[in-house]
Amino acid sequence: MQKGRWLVIFLCFLAVAINYIDRANLAVAAPYIQKELGLDSGQMGLLLSGFFWTYALMQMPFGWFVDKVGARIALPLAVAWWSLFTAATAAASSLAAMFGCRLMLGVGEAGAYPSCAKIVSQWFDVKERGFATSIFDSGSRVGSALSIPVVALIIELWGWRASFVITGAVGVIWVIGWWLIYKEPQAVAAIEQHEAGKVAAVAARPKVKWASLFRHRTLWGMMLGFFCLNFVIYFFITWFPTYLVTERGFSLKSLGTLGTIPAVASIVGGWIGGLTSDALYRRGWSLTAARKTCIVGGMLMSSSISLSVFTENTYAMLAFFSLAYASLAFAGASIWCLPADVAPTPAHVASIGGIQNFASNTAGIFITTFTGFMLVMGNGSFTAPLLTAGAFALLGAFSYLFIVGKIEPLSITPDQPSATDAASLAQRL
Repeated sequence: MQKGRWLVIFLCFLAVAINYIDRANLAVAAPYIQKELGLDSGQMGLLLSGFFWTYALMQMPFGWFVDKVGARIALPLAVAWWSLFTAATAAASSLAAMFGCRLMLGVGEAGAYPSCAKIVSQWFDVKERGFATSIFDSGSRVGSALSIPVVALIIELWGWRASFVITGAVGVIWVIGWWLIYKEPQAVAAIEQHEAGKVAAVAARPKVKWASLFRHRTLWGMMLGFFCLNFVIYFFITWFPTYLVTERGFSLKSLGTLGTIPAVASIVGGWIGGLTSDALYRRGWSLTAARKTCIVGGMLMSSSISLSVFTENTYAMLAFFSLAYASLAFAGASIWCLPADVAPTPAHVASIGGIQNFASNTAGIFITTFTGFMLVMGNGSFTAPLLTAGAFALLGAFSYLFIVGKIEPLSITPDQPSATDAASLAQRL
């Protein structure tokens, strides 16, 4: 395998980090936008949810698009699109205009994770995918962590509108770097052949209908489980800064220091999760046991987010949030391996990634809107949203443990050649 694969993963890491900075800057700027535009908590919740509507809806089309044209074209196209509308948000002066920019932001950002999952499947063997995935996936936590101090500093120096212009410009720089650096992997064919006996099925390239993927219980379990994980994780990306400021009395300075602790913990948690999954598999555990142990264990531990409700101590509260966020990242490294693990052919990796990410990001719509209206009904209290998040963490663990089946390529439809037939054909060739 080429040494350049780690540079490729670093580029994916940067793209995801920029992705999360651009979506999270609104959450950091929210108190200032509310004040300037005169928005109440319900309207702010609606605005925070706008991104997720198009982000979720475009996951499946974008996953299909990535499989058709390749990640080399799809990923920079996505980054350029969302960077344009990030910068355009600075010009918004009404709820409707800002909501429109967030809708368009979601369209572009939908391409990031399906593209990165596709790239990992092309460049990395199954024994290394956990760690490779954890690296690009940790970009989400790095982006979330950086968005708080960086955006807060920009707002303090130049105002909230400047934060959108500057973060949008960073994406444009990344696109230029991608076109200068990235080359299609020369080792793709070798990797596919290495993976098969199973990929003798690739040699025969059975045509699997996209809609037939939904016949499998495992896919529905992945969708439900990832919905639950993101229901919890998007609290950190959307309402967490507001929670720290309004309920815990954090200053802008504290928000940029103590407020980053959970995100930093999650970065380490994600890397450990990827390394653990790979290590278990290399030591003889089945792929099912290796992936599910990390996913289910992480989801169970993430329910600790609800314990923050029961403490007044700032450091205990941050400890519970840090444990929850790190546990979510621990699970997430293996979750983003699943599209490559269960895809019936390499031509369906991004499609399955888009399908599971569609389901997961509908959670963004629910958690942002739900929290906003719970704050209105509960006189500003975050108790109900945090208890609900803990319950969804437990439901997610149940889904991955009992609904998701054996971690292996989904069986092809009955009217297609079997894997055995494909293997025999490959041997004759």
